[in-house]
Amino acid sequence: MPASSRPSQVLAALHDDVCSCRRCPRLVEWREQAASEKRASYRDEDYWGRGVPGFGDPSARILVLGLAPAAHGANRTGRIFTGDRSGDWLYRAMHRVGLANQPTSTHRGDGLKLRGAWVTSAVKCAPPDNKPEPSERDVCRTFLRREIDALSKLRVVVCLGNFAYEAACAEFGVRPRPKFGHGAEVRSPSGRWLVCSFHPSQQNTFTGRLTEPMFDAVFDRAVELAGL
Repeated sequence: MPASSRPSQVLAALHDDVCSCRRCPRLVEWREQAASEKRASYRDEDYWGRGVPGFGDPSARILVLGLAPAAHGANRTGRIFTGDRSGDWLYRAMHRVGLANQPTSTHRGDGLKLRGAWVTSAVKCAPPDNKPEPSERDVCRTFLRREIDALSKLRVVVCLGNFAYEAACAEFGVRPRPKFGHGAEVRSPSGRWLVCSFHPSQQNTFTGRLTEPMFDAVFDRAVELAGL
């Protein structure tokens, strides 16, 4: 196949594999339970209830890495960081620096497109209490590795939270692992940069631990390092 088409075709195949994966019984049970019982405010919606693949530009220089889909966010909508407050924060910030064509992400057909960026999670299924087990994280590493390998222009990984940071360090061979902190920067042996941010969860945003100027500063830096 032509070299120019390969990343998109590899990512399309990965999309299908993530959506059909049932290798972690605990996660499968939880994601399907959440999709069946639903949240009252979404009772009339059809939940996705499957693994949630990454989303964005196959020519991405920036990878945004989160923890896992939210039970009533991406597990409902089928697109990562879509349909919850964390996604509201993320895509507003990405829009402000030119990585997204719009500041909102409500459902898969809402017209959102990314430029120079790919958004994904270390674990592809919604976990109970938002806490994947180590074995589940390890199973999903194969998917994350395939994404990284397909993103041949990748220069920067924005790690949303410590879990994502640990996953990125493992994939890029960062040893010993420097301490996680908001705004921390680590250069991997391959030359790619890891830039850390507190996760835009309600726990962090409602308490002021993470503010929009703090979040914007991380994406401004990521764009600078990526040469966009």
